[in-house]
Amino acid sequence: MFQLSDLQLPFTPKQYINGKWCEAANRKTWKVINPATEKTIVEVPFGNDQDCASAITAASVAFRSWSATNPFERAVILKKASAIMHERLTEYAKVTVLESGKPLAEAVGEWRVAANFFEWYAEEGKRNYGSIVPANRNNKRMSVVHQPMGVVGAITAWNFPAYNPARCWSAALGAGCTVVAKVSEYTPLTGMLLAQCLQEAGLPAGVLNVVNGEPARIGEEMLRNSDVRKISFTGSTRVGKILMDGASQNIKRLALELGGNAPVIIFPDVDVKKVAEESVVAKLRNAGQVCIAPQRYIVHESITKEFTEYAAAKMEKIKMGNGLEVTTEMGPMINLPQRENLEKLVAASQAAGAEIVVGGKRGKEEGYFYQPTLIQPNDEHNPVFQQEIFGPVMPVISFRNEAEAIRLANATQYGLASYLWTNDLKTSIRVSEQIEFGMVGINEWYPQAFEAPFGGWKQSGLGYECGKDGLEEYQERKLISIGGL
Repeated sequence: MFQLSDLQLPFTPKQYINGKWCEAANRKTWKVINPATEKTIVEVPFGNDQDCASAITAASVAFRSWSATNPFERAVILKKASAIMHERLTEYAKVTVLESGKPLAEAVGEWRVAANFFEWYAEEGKRNYGSIVPANRNNKRMSVVHQPMGVVGAITAWNFPAYNPARCWSAALGAGCTVVAKVSEYTPLTGMLLAQCLQEAGLPAGVLNVVNGEPARIGEEMLRNSDVRKISFTGSTRVGKILMDGASQNIKRLALELGGNAPVIIFPDVDVKKVAEESVVAKLRNAGQVCIAPQRYIVHESITKEFTEYAAAKMEKIKMGNGLEVTTEMGPMINLPQRENLEKLVAASQAAGAEIVVGGKRGKEEGYFYQPTLIQPNDEHNPVFQQEIFGPVMPVISFRNEAEAIRLANATQYGLASYLWTNDLKTSIRVSEQIEFGMVGINEWYPQAFEAPFGGWKQSGLGYECGKDGLEEYQERKLISIGGL
């Protein structure tokens, strides 16, 4: 079986501060665990606010020169980093598998998208256009320019350890900002590899800094340090609210990608077998640990029984295992607490009247596996319908008419992604315009792209990543007004 030692990494996994790989100031370490085996992969530095403060100082100094470079100069570095990632997709993806548990094919795809982000923002930075504003006086001229915001604090989640940082870092760097990144302690190696690619590509010291350590203390330092102009966070709504409260100290900008509880409305005019089987595959991506994962399946009553039978049959055939095994279709959950939270949710849902059709148990003796599970809640108030699942559990509930489907879809505090399956154009337009979510996938499972805005409504977050919106989120607008002409 592949081990980390089998890969000739160009560095020893450490923190990256001011262009140097270093230990934590407190000399503490953290064991990175393979969730498929529950065994330690490697120990990495595990610091705190002291490391974060050092990184912020380095980023603040580096901002003076990095922000003064033109977008064509920045693009050379970002595109070179992208090329390095493309060259090493498979070997770096294996590292991601070791620390996250996801199947290798998913990890390779994630690294490919991460590389594409750096290429996209290398080019999009060149299109950072301002504007001329027509004045109401003949002796006045006005123009608006976009300028980089400053130091950005980036706190990213473990579920997509290449995609999540790349989405933020590439936009911030392309806009001319410098970055202090707090990678997840559960999957720090992937973020360190991203930093290595940027270092090899020639990114100047201090422009990107990567720290690993105590989440609360690092987050608090980013909040209180006035040199950090913005924090980009991917994670839970609970932590998002803490950041919103703390940001008031310095009126700090925030970009928050928080929880999701995506509805999937399925009308009876579809190919039921095809959609049911695809639903299972989409639900089990990364063992269901995806913010935009399809979660609440709202199926027309005339096809609910047929849909459930096809989905259950597909689930029973899913091969769980180590992500490095070619036959593996679904890997483990990230850690024991995540699996225990899922078990509590399923138990509470059963106690409230939900019926398990398939699964509902731990998957293997070794590793944090949980069986692909299909569950039928008795009503919309059941915990498995109301709460974010973040695991391989697929609830199915029936609806009678379009109005009820829309009501059920909107019956959540979240508003990130949503899905709609129908072959009727009028239905797709009516429903997509009435459901309250930042993204709607009509007859597709991946309603996101590096060239399109990514963001949520309601308690799913603030701000947008990706596309031109993502670049603008890391810039300030400045009006230059000239009078007396």
